[in-house]
Amino acid sequence: MDASSSAVRDLISSLPYSYKASNSASEIRNDYQRFEGKKVSVAGRITAVRKSGKLLFADLLDGTGKIQAYFDYSVIGEAEFEKAKRFNAGDMMGVSGEVFKTKAGEVSVKVSECVMLAKALRMLPDKWHGLQDIELKYRKRYLDLIMDPKVRETFVKRSRILSLVRRFLESRGFMEFETPTIQPQYGGADAEPFTTHVNTLAEDHYLRIADELYLKRLIIGGFEKVYEICKDFRNEDLDTTHSPEFTMIEWYQAYADYNDVMKLTEELFEYIAKELYGAETITYRGKQLSMKAPFKRVKFIDSINEKVGKDITKLSDEELFKLAEGRGIRFDKGKRNRAHAYNKLLEVLVQPELVQPTFVIDFPKETSTLCRPKRGDPTRVERFEMYVDGMEMNNAYSELQNPVIQRENFDEEVKKAQAGDKEAEPLDDDFIEAMEHGMPPTGGLGMGIDRLVMLFTDSPSIKDVILFPMEKRGKSK
Repeated sequence: MDASSSAVRDLISSLPYSYKASNSASEIRNDYQRFEGKKVSVAGRITAVRKSGKLLFADLLDGTGKIQAYFDYSVIGEAEFEKAKRFNAGDMMGVSGEVFKTKAGEVSVKVSECVMLAKALRMLPDKWHGLQDIELKYRKRYLDLIMDPKVRETFVKRSRILSLVRRFLESRGFMEFETPTIQPQYGGADAEPFTTHVNTLAEDHYLRIADELYLKRLIIGGFEKVYEICKDFRNEDLDTTHSPEFTMIEWYQAYADYNDVMKLTEELFEYIAKELYGAETITYRGKQLSMKAPFKRVKFIDSINEKVGKDITKLSDEELFKLAEGRGIRFDKGKRNRAHAYNKLLEVLVQPELVQPTFVIDFPKETSTLCRPKRGDPTRVERFEMYVDGMEMNNAYSELQNPVIQRENFDEEVKKAQAGDKEAEPLDDDFIEAMEHGMPPTGGLGMGIDRLVMLFTDSPSIKDVILFPMEKRGKSK
């Protein structure tokens, strides 16, 4: 059909402004006995049309699933049947009629009236193959949602997971807040930011890389349990577990430490598994994973020492760098430091073996700017990261509350930045001033929602759980 023709323009202009559907497809299909013989109205997109003499069948897809629309010439008459024959796959329609089952046992609506609600000017992909081009699936997610029920289900579960996280935290007294997306100073993570210019202020600002420092200000201000689910932005990798734009949750609890946060974290994972699947075990990438608390704990340095056969904390800087390079690790400009060497050794030697949910705890102090020292061992900090099937799920601390040490840590980060590390954290004087008013003992956590959804929907790539993932711009196919 010529999309530029006046006939098309007039047809689309004449379509109704609304349509009242009495029931959804899944509601009718799942409760057939209640609806059998009753008149209903449903609306949705036609995904397939089949004609057989004086009968016509159309698969109608609404927001809950499919139901068959059954057109019988002897019931609706010539005019209505001819109108129905002009519908094509891709069009949207509303139908009303009685609910029944065909001889083949298909729950259907025996149509008495139908109305076109939208005219598709482009054909849908082939129903048997759907979208085969993976980039096209991401660029034209609307088509992917139409053609692949598994994709639709993934995003239904994503919505449910977000609701479960909120319900879990709020049942434990947490309150959700909103903090700035555009910030005069970024911080709260080791990441390169996106820079923007605020015309009205004539100043450069940044898209947030984390909401940590603002949520801690709320703790200082007197709120004791706070959280935020928001978009964060980091000008870095785009791969199966990273996206420059992603969804993060951070929560902070006054008068708590990393042990309390660990317990809350494993309880959350167990809660989601039970609510989503009715079981403590889930399947991810062909593996059976137990979400039953408590999770295993391993110490950061001990886990690496076991792999290399020596105490890496006793090595000089050059000995440590040589050891790392011998394991295939290469240092980017500005990142030839102990913190990066420690982190990369964990990533290469330990992380891949952490299949069942595991907390890696007690990080070297060099790796953490915003964390309290380990009680009884000032060379470590009270920090954990949780891993599942080798994928980092979250990062948490007993939060640093000493403004003097915080400034010293920021000063060290400034030195890293001067050496060329684009991910070093900048000095935030305003945050330190807030800390100087007194910050209570606090436990906090940051977790990527997208990875959480990957885990609980058995999705291999972060792009599979982001509706419109970032893609390199190119000619639309």
